[in-house]
Formats: sequence, C-alpha cells, structure tokens
Amino acid sequence: MSSTSRIQNVALPGTAPDTKWTVELEGGTVRQLSPYEDNAESSQPAIDGQGGLLAPSLCHPHIHLDKAYLLSHPRYSHLQIERGDFQEAMDLTGKAKSQFERADLLERGQRVIDESVTAGVTHMRAFVEVDAGVHTKCLDAGIELKQNAYNDKNCLIQLCAFAQLPLFSPAKDDSNGDVIRSLIRSAAQTGHIDAVGSTPYVEADGKRMKQNVEWMVDLSIEFGLHMDFHLDYNLDSNTEPMVWHVVQTLKDRKWRQRTSHRTVVLGHCTRLTLWDDAQWRELANDIAEADLPISFVGLPTSDLFMMRTGQQPEVRGTLNVPKLIDEYGLNACIGINNIGNAFTPQGSCDPLALACQGVGIYQTGTKRDTELLYECISTRAKAAIGVQQQRRDMDVNIQVGDKADLVLLRGCGAGQAQWRTRKSVSEAVYLYDHCQSRRTFLAGEISAAKE
Repeated sequence: MSSTSRIQNVALPGTAPDTKWTVELEGGTVRQLSPYEDNAESSQPAIDGQGGLLAPSLCHPHIHLDKAYLLSHPRYSHLQIERGDFQEAMDLTGKAKSQFERADLLERGQRVIDESVTAGVTHMRAFVEVDAGVHTKCLDAGIELKQNAYNDKNCLIQLCAFAQLPLFSPAKDDSNGDVIRSLIRSAAQTGHIDAVGSTPYVEADGKRMKQNVEWMVDLSIEFGLHMDFHLDYNLDSNTEPMVWHVVQTLKDRKWRQRTSHRTVVLGHCTRLTLWDDAQWRELANDIAEADLPISFVGLPTSDLFMMRTGQQPEVRGTLNVPKLIDEYGLNACIGINNIGNAFTPQGSCDPLALACQGVGIYQTGTKRDTELLYECISTRAKAAIGVQQQRRDMDVNIQVGDKADLVLLRGCGAGQAQWRTRKSVSEAVYLYDHCQSRRTFLAGEISAAKE
C-alpha cells in the first residue's frame, strides 16, 4: 500500500476518444483534472497509466463472506453438488456451517477480500450469519476481517448481521426463533455491524414472513442500521410478493423519518420477474411517493443457477436490472452474492466480469447500456449500501471533489499496439480483461491484496 498525488496518462469516462488526462489527488479526493502533457515536469509522485482507463472503483453490494469457497476448501470437499437445487444448497451449506471454525472462516473470507481488491473493489456489504448452530462464529470472524481490511487500507467492509434461518418458525436447536432473534439483537448492539438482514421467505407461512419483516424494520430503527432483505426468492405466481409488505411496513413505521442516512436493499426478488408493467409502475410510484431509499440488487449468477429449477423454466429468473432503472426510475445494481458454494458454484470475485455477462443476460449492448452496467457495479452499488449519496445521476464520470476511490485498467507499454488498450467504459465491459494488472485506489492510496 502506498499513496500517490498524480495519476497521469489515463483515459477517463465521458471524455473525448483518444484523449489522455492527468488526475491530481489530495486528501483522498480528486483535486484537479487536466489534459496530459507528455513532457510536463512535476515534483509530485505520479503513476503512469499508459493510456488505460481510470474509472470509479467497484463495489460488492451483496456478498456472503462466511460461505465462500466451500466447494474448493479441503475442509468441505466431501460436500459436493449432486442435484443442484435450492434445497440441496441449503442442506449442504447447513452441514458446512456445523463445521465452521475461526481459522477457516478467516482463511476463506480473506480470499474473498484479496481477490476483490485485486479486481478493483473498494467497498462491499458482506453478510455474516448468526443462528443457533454457528452462534457468533461468522460474526466474530467478519469483525476481524473488517478491522484488518480497514487497518490495511485496502477495502471498506460493511458487515450485515444476517438471519438465513427463520426468526419465528422452527429451526434446528431453535424451536421458535428465540435464539436467532437474541443473537441478531446482540449483534446490532456491538457497534461493529452496519446492517441487519433476513430471509422472510424461509418462514413457515405468510403470517410469519410478515412478522419477520416487521421485526427487522423495528430493529433497524432501534439501532440506526441499514436493512437488507433477501426477498421473494421464487418463481411461483401463486405466492404473494412480500415486497408490498416491506414497503407498507416502512411507511407505517415512519422508517424514513426515524433513521438517518440509511438505506434498504432488496436482493434477488425473482418472484417479481413475473410482474407486468403496471405492477412495476405501481411499486415504483409507491416507493417514490414515500421517498424510500430502496434499491434492488439482481444476483444473476445465483438466480439463474437456482431458479432454473422453478415451475416456469422458460422465465428468465433474475431481475432485469437495466429495465428497473431506465423504465421505472428505481435504483438497482448487480452483485456477486455467493462464490464457490452450492448456491453459486461458478463465477469470480470480479464485478466487471458480471457486467460483461450482463450484456447478454439483459440483452443490453449499446454504449449507454454498457455505461449503465458499469454504474451497476460501481456508483449505483455504492449508493444502494449507503456509502455514497443517492442521487438521480449515477454516471461514472470522474469529477473534481469526488472521492479518490478508483480502479485503473491495464495500459499499453512502449511498442505495443494502442488499440488493444481498454480506453472507455464500453471497452472495459465488452472486452473482459481477466483482471490483468488492474490497480485499485482507496481514498487515493494504492490498495493491495495480502497475498
């Protein structure tokens, strides 16, 4: 890790093609932008970007720190996928959780952080589970990983104390949810977590799903925390979408007036892919009229793997994130979710790879489309988890006064063909670079993985 005051000879989003720029940094922010002069002299330390793209850094709005790499870690090598459905994923993960220990939680979690930082990630919301089986093992490991990353100045981690198991329905060693509710409440009091979250759909019936939502909303108000629901994770048209109850509960509890600079994230929401235009417009209007800072997170690598076994396999079972933004004015983004486990065996910790896949998943291939996809792994993702102010304009242009949270893509050395360098956001999204030689900057300091 080291600091710099100048990044020069770089391409910037939203500027004229083939122009090169110098970006001056000061106090963790962008102080000045100026055209690059090849022969200019300066006493300030500088990094030569060799014509590569410099853009806002990347963000994981939704990733599970404690359940990563279960399929590849030797401790869990006996727990392999045979059917590939949701229930098997729950069962395999439950068996793995019964074997969790501090050392392997730290080892696997650190790999997530290392590979994410290498990819250009400076911020993430990481879920750590608490329940009657793991108690605070995942939470304690998450707190240590968060503090280490902060001390190393390579990534800012929001921890979400997360209830994957029901809060009010029977679960193993927790007959009515008393244990898990007590653990979540205790976590909220530690001062180490930033959000609380749950999965209402795992409750035994609709009444308890609504009770789950209401309890979590009240908890977030009491402790002033962000809120994050895994919601409506099905493709069953006969199931009542719980999103309506979330919105109504937020309004009834006056959540917006009783919290400060907090956001609500709704992840998955695959049930809503069955909606028509009128239903989406009704929801968007309801959210806008109540001025609720709600963001949707599409998780295509998990959703398309899990939802392929749904009752309607012809339905594309993941939120059409670009459409939510462009047609309904909602804030939405995309995230990795799990990595290397039975919920999501495939993929990587690189959000840019996800944006590249999004061109085909969402059939969005125009220049503007690619810029929107980049927003969904950068500025919109940061707004969703509350690390940057939500605003209507989420473009990825770098401006004076912006935080110097940046990623620099590989440039082109002397004697190499310049056209092979990714000099625009479109090229970065279209032409995946396999994360080669990227450099990450958090508050103007160069971030580096531990390994």
